[in-house]
Amino acid sequence: MLPLETKLKYCLYARKSTESDERQALSIDSQVKEMLQIAERENLEIVDIRRESKSAKDSGNRPIFKELIKDITEEKFNAIITWAPDRLSRNAGDLGSLVDLMDEKKLMSIRTFGQTFSNSPNEKFLLMILCSQAKLENDNRGINVKRGLRARCEMGLWPTCPPTGYFKEKRVDHKGQCLVDPDRGPVIKQMFEKVAYEKWSGRKLYNWLRFDLNFRTALGKKHLSLGNIYRLLENTFYYGPFEYPRGSGNWYQGKHEPIITKEVFDLVQEQMKNSQLVRRENIEFAFTKVMKCGLCGSGISATEKFKKLKDGGYNRHVYYGCTKAKDNNCKSGYISEEDLIKQLQKQIDKLDFKKVSIQDKIQGEIKRFKKFQIMATGKNDNIDVSDVDIKNYIKFLLKEGDDQEKRELLTCLNGEILLKNKVIVIK
Repeated sequence: MLPLETKLKYCLYARKSTESDERQALSIDSQVKEMLQIAERENLEIVDIRRESKSAKDSGNRPIFKELIKDITEEKFNAIITWAPDRLSRNAGDLGSLVDLMDEKKLMSIRTFGQTFSNSPNEKFLLMILCSQAKLENDNRGINVKRGLRARCEMGLWPTCPPTGYFKEKRVDHKGQCLVDPDRGPVIKQMFEKVAYEKWSGRKLYNWLRFDLNFRTALGKKHLSLGNIYRLLENTFYYGPFEYPRGSGNWYQGKHEPIITKEVFDLVQEQMKNSQLVRRENIEFAFTKVMKCGLCGSGISATEKFKKLKDGGYNRHVYYGCTKAKDNNCKSGYISEEDLIKQLQKQIDKLDFKKVSIQDKIQGEIKRFKKFQIMATGKNDNIDVSDVDIKNYIKFLLKEGDDQEKRELLTCLNGEILLKNKVIVIK
């Protein structure tokens, strides 16, 4: 613990304001400049300078502030100089950390542009009032923003960035109203119609937009990803009504001009449902991240096909093929997951795996099996890694393992897996 007579060693802490340009006090560089002038004028010892751009609204959200607290705890310095109390805290959690350090006499002083807070009851109380006032302003601002967004929705106005195919009107008398983008709106309409009437798939739409039209969004000028396309096709905004926030159950009738009719939208949803076009959330495939195209060097994507059975069920088939990101005319072809696994199993004798990694996986399987054996039979056979045929273990995992086990297995391979003309090549 630092004695009271210990000389104050300051850390200068500057944080970017989250308020508007008109209202914010000073930029980070300006804060540093002002604080250094005060330090020079009053002969204060500055041992470090910390800059942060994260908001102080939520507790634990600022890595630099966390380091600051840690260094004070370790007694690297014992005072803070900053522009204003709300630079340090706008929430109860971070404020409590500062007050606790002052109670422990590890933080001896907090100096701001106009005030000094030392370890005395009155000054700590004043510090807590000023920081609590900043929290109150934050809370009220959040309530006001939500109320404003809700009011705009009730007026039929989309409150945030408009969906692709629209842009925001900038005229004062029509501020915030969404207008159809003359360049992108017609393309969005064609997208819906191609799915509704021509039964296009999401992948076909993606290739058409990217390679035939070079279609880009207005914001960021990026290509639409496959996920963006699916979300766009599910957005009711394009025929009128919208939900805000998404998933809230709060629906509003938009005042904007629809790009499509409800009938077209309903046809698209039916087509997506019947053709399995609709995306599945968080889906993962076993081999997408461990292979590349052997012809053009693009990544490998996977697609699912469902075949309806007589009993009403479905058979699922997975096919792997080139994404054609580097060559839209790549002829590498698609291979089923069953054929891919058979090709890998045939090449097991030729493949070079990292022996240590494979042995670690086998050891983990043995431990899991022993636990099951003890629980089921009360016995525990002495099985060792050397008792397991590594090649047969690999063949078993390729056939019977889950997607994660298959992926982890191929990361142990010494070499690169390429898909070339429907044939697996190991280099």
